[in-house]
Amino acid sequence: MIDNIDQKILTVIQKNAGLPLSEISKRVGVSPTPCWNRIKKMEEGGVISARTIVLNRKAINLPIVVFLSIRVSHHSKDWISNFQSIIDKHDEIIETHRLTGSDSDYLLKIVAPSIEDYDFFQQKLIGELEFTKMSSSISLQEMKHSHILPLKQCSKA
Repeated sequence: MIDNIDQKILTVIQKNAGLPLSEISKRVGVSPTPCWNRIKKMEEGGVISARTIVLNRKAINLPIVVFLSIRVSHHSKDWISNFQSIIDKHDEIIETHRLTGSDSDYLLKIVAPSIEDYDFFQQKLIGELEFTKMSSSISLQEMKHSHILPLKQCSKA
C-alpha cells in the first residue's frame, strides 16, 4: 500500500530520478535512511520498475514519430510469440499496444531519423509479419509527452 510519504517520494523521483537521496528526503520531509528504505521497498514491490533518464529524441536525430496500426486475421499463440520476438528485436519500436474497439489490433510507436528511414524499416516489417492490414500515421507535432504518472489515486487520505 502506498501512503502519503511514498506518494511524495514517487512525485519527486518521477520528475528527476537522479536527485541525491539527501535532496529527495529533504523534499519529502523524512530522514535519508527511512526514505531509502521506502524506495527500496517500492522497487522490490514492483511499484518502481526502473530508474532511468529520458533522452531528447530530436537531439539524437530521431525527429520522426510514426504510429503503425496493424490488423491481423488470427491471434494464435505462435503468431503472438513471433510478433513479440519481432517487436523486441527492433529498437525503433518504442511502444506496442494491443487494442480493442478500433479498426486495428496493434498499435506500434516507431521513431526514425527520416521518412525514408521509416519507409525502409516498414518494408522490413512487412517481410517479417503476417498481417491483413497495415496503416501508418505520421506525427506532425508532439503536443504532450510525459513519463510522469498521476498519483492522486494511490493513497486515500
